Amino acid sequence: MRALEIIERKRDGEELTTAEIEFFIRAYTRDEIPDYQAAAWLMAVYLRGMSRRETVDLTMAMAHSGEVLNLKDVLPFSVDKHSSGGVGDKTTLIVLPMVAACGVPVAKMSGRGLGFTGGTLDKLESISGYRVALSVDEFKDIVRKHGIVLCGQSGNLAPADGKLYALRDVTATVSSLPLIASSIMSKKIAAGADAIVLDVKVGLGAFMTSIEQAKQLAQLMVQIGQSVGKRTVAMLSDMNQPLGAAVGNALEVREAIECLQDRAPRDLREHCIAIAAQMLLLARHPDGDAPEYALAEYMAESAETLRDGSAFAKFRELVAAQGGDVRQVDDPSLLPSARLVEVLSAPRSGYVEQLNALDVGLAAVELGAGRERKGEPIDHAVGILVHKKVGEYVAVGEPIFTLHANDAERLARAKARLARTVVYSSTPTLPLPTFYDVVTGAEGAS
Repeated sequence: MRALEIIERKRDGEELTTAEIEFFIRAYTRDEIPDYQAAAWLMAVYLRGMSRRETVDLTMAMAHSGEVLNLKDVLPFSVDKHSSGGVGDKTTLIVLPMVAACGVPVAKMSGRGLGFTGGTLDKLESISGYRVALSVDEFKDIVRKHGIVLCGQSGNLAPADGKLYALRDVTATVSSLPLIASSIMSKKIAAGADAIVLDVKVGLGAFMTSIEQAKQLAQLMVQIGQSVGKRTVAMLSDMNQPLGAAVGNALEVREAIECLQDRAPRDLREHCIAIAAQMLLLARHPDGDAPEYALAEYMAESAETLRDGSAFAKFRELVAAQGGDVRQVDDPSLLPSARLVEVLSAPRSGYVEQLNALDVGLAAVELGAGRERKGEPIDHAVGILVHKKVGEYVAVGEPIFTLHANDAERLARAKARLARTVVYSSTPTLPLPTFYDVVTGAEGAS
């Protein structure tokens, strides 16, 4: 079997065999196929697409390109969640303790942020001492003892995806549905998930800017999961404006703590309750035999963990188990804080018609809260608080944003970007929905 022939077949629009896909991914992972041939293959896939069967084969080839975790010795049934990235998305810090507080153990590996999308690991590292690097044995031991663990992804999980993703980033082949879907699902499968809840962002601050695009991606990922025996649900959530109020690592940890104490903005609270309920549904009904009323019950149960303090207690337990300073959880003022704090006020009165999530995310990157390239350092203290949402009325001079910065020049650039971010209307505008759709199977959405 030759890489050139596989590239030619895909270039000509032919369907690759399972053996050809496995050969190509295995050889590329072993550095037996050079980047220039892999780049040509990626462009052929981008232009010609892949069938559902090819996409499943690609997913499994990447999942098995390295270590595949088996969590059966600590979790009889493992349910995982994945967000496609967004601005102000601190939901993992909230949802996992909620689910664990309901008696369903959760073991998750997360990633770092790149560009305007914040990374869970970067947020966690705002907490002094929190260990995001764990061995597999430590990972299993913590979830066995505490029912919750949250750390960084092992370097040997789906290594083919890491190599291909880096190549896609510099060859203009990122926005290919088969490549996106296989990238996400290969990592979830390699991490040992039996069931997966996918949070697919859609809007100005998401990779998928239209509901139609997002639904296509969601349906494809659900189909992949079902094809390999993983129960999978995808929820299409809004990312036209930031989720919650805080954007920036330590600021988002503070807001996550507030949510765990039932003091969060409405959209963030609703979002986390819905995701947690779906995870409970999959974990407690692995055969899909849940009664119609089950989801409503699990939403109520998830909300109760916020009211009764059990989710917050589980988060404290998680932080302590992974070496973090629990004092910063009990008193978030001890988290990293910025030297410069400045308020940006509304230039006119009116209703907020648009609050571009992408602009807010890029402004946070300007402040140093995000990174443009992998491996770049970030400033955990800086970020933005968003005081108004779409549909809300604002009076002239009222605060719209509060910027937290450690550098005057960065602050000036971020202010300039945010000054043109909000669109005002003289007439009332409708608030944005938290979710647009839920995809539960190959036949579409419900």
